Amino acid sequence: MAVWDDLVGQDRVTEQLAAAARDADALVTAVEGAPSPAASKMTHAWLFTGPPGSGRATAARAFAAALQCVSPDRALGGAPGCGFCEGCHTTLVGTHADVEIVRTDLLSIGVKETRDLVRRAQLSPAGGRWQVIVLEDADRLTEGAGNVLLKAVEEPAPRTVWLLCAPSLEDVLPTIRSRCRSLTLRTPPVAAVADLLARRDGIDPALAAQAARATQGHIGRARRLATDERARARREAVLRLPLRVDDMGGCLKAAQELIDAAAEDAKQVAEEVDTKETEELRAALGAAAGTGGRLPRGTAGAMKELQDRQKRRATRTQRDSLDLALTDLTGFYRDVLAIQLGSRTELANAEARDSLERIARASGPEGTLRRIEAILDCRRALDRNVAPLLAVEAMTVALRAG
Repeated sequence: MAVWDDLVGQDRVTEQLAAAARDADALVTAVEGAPSPAASKMTHAWLFTGPPGSGRATAARAFAAALQCVSPDRALGGAPGCGFCEGCHTTLVGTHADVEIVRTDLLSIGVKETRDLVRRAQLSPAGGRWQVIVLEDADRLTEGAGNVLLKAVEEPAPRTVWLLCAPSLEDVLPTIRSRCRSLTLRTPPVAAVADLLARRDGIDPALAAQAARATQGHIGRARRLATDERARARREAVLRLPLRVDDMGGCLKAAQELIDAAAEDAKQVAEEVDTKETEELRAALGAAAGTGGRLPRGTAGAMKELQDRQKRRATRTQRDSLDLALTDLTGFYRDVLAIQLGSRTELANAEARDSLERIARASGPEGTLRRIEAILDCRRALDRNVAPLLAVEAMTVALRAG
C-alpha cells in the first residue's frame, strides 16, 4: 500500500507531491554523488490548505513518509513512498527520529513551542534523509510565534522541510505563505470517503455510506460517526433541536442542553487523558506512590503548569464539540432549503427526512436562509469569545423567529 492511498479524492495534489518526492530523492542522492535534477519540484516549505476534513494533515504525513522512503525499489525506478519500508512505516506511525509531527489540543501555539521547533529544524537528519517538521495547526500560531517561524522558513537548513497545514491561505501570515509552495485540497467525494471507511477501517458499507453522507465528505468526522455510538446519539439529539424551539422555554432549554453536551464531551476527553498525564508527571517528579502522595519540594510549579494546560485543552475541546454541533445544525437547514427549492441534491440527513419535510412545510426559503445565518452568527460570536450559553441562546431564539 503506497503512502498516498489514504489521500482521498486529491489526484492532482498526489501527483504534485509524488513528483516532488522523486526530485527530493534525487537531491539526496546528488549529495552522495549523483547529478541533481535541473529543475527540481522540491522545495523547503509547503503549505497545505483546504476545508476541514479534506485531508491536509494526511497529505502532509504521506509526503513526509515519501521523503523518508528507503525502499530498494527506488534504485530500479520505483517511486518513493512505498508504504512498507522502515522510513515510510515509522513516519506514518509517528516514531521516525527525523519527523516531528506537531498538533495542539490548546487554543493556540505560542512563541516558546515555536522556538523549540526552530531549534530542532537547524539540526541535520539523525538517520533519515530529511529533517521534516509537520505543523498540523499552523493557523493556531500566535502573531509572535508566526514571526519566530518566519526566520526559519526564510533561511532553512539544507536538509530541513517544513510542512504547514491550515484551513486557508488567509489563516497564515502573508510573509510565511509567500515563502511556501501552496497546495489546495478539496472536499473529497462522499462515495470515495465511504469506500475508504469500508476498505481501511472495515466498517459496514451501509454505515460507512451513511456516515460519509452525513458529514459531507469530512473523513475524520465520518470515521468517528461510524465507529462511535455516542457520537451518533449526540448528532441525533442536535438534529431534533429545530423541532424543540416552538416557545421561549424550549429555546432556552435546547441551548442549555447543547452547552451541557459539549461540556460532557470535554469531560470525557479529560477523563481519558488528564489522569494519565498527571500520574506520569507525578512519577517523573518523584512523588510518593498513589494519587495522594506528597510532591517533592519545588515541583508544585510544574503541576500547576500541567493543570493550566489541561484547563485550556478542556476549553478547546468544548468549543470544538459545540462547533461540530452547529455544523450539523447547518447541514440540517441546508437539507430543508434543498427540499423547499425542489433540488435534486442528495440529502445529508436522509434518515431525518420526516423532520426535514415538517420544517420545510412550516416556513419558506427566506426563513431557512435567516436560520442558517443565525447559526453562522453564533459561530462568529464564539470565535470572539462571547459566553457560549449567551451565543447559543441567541441562536435558538433566532431559529424560533425564522
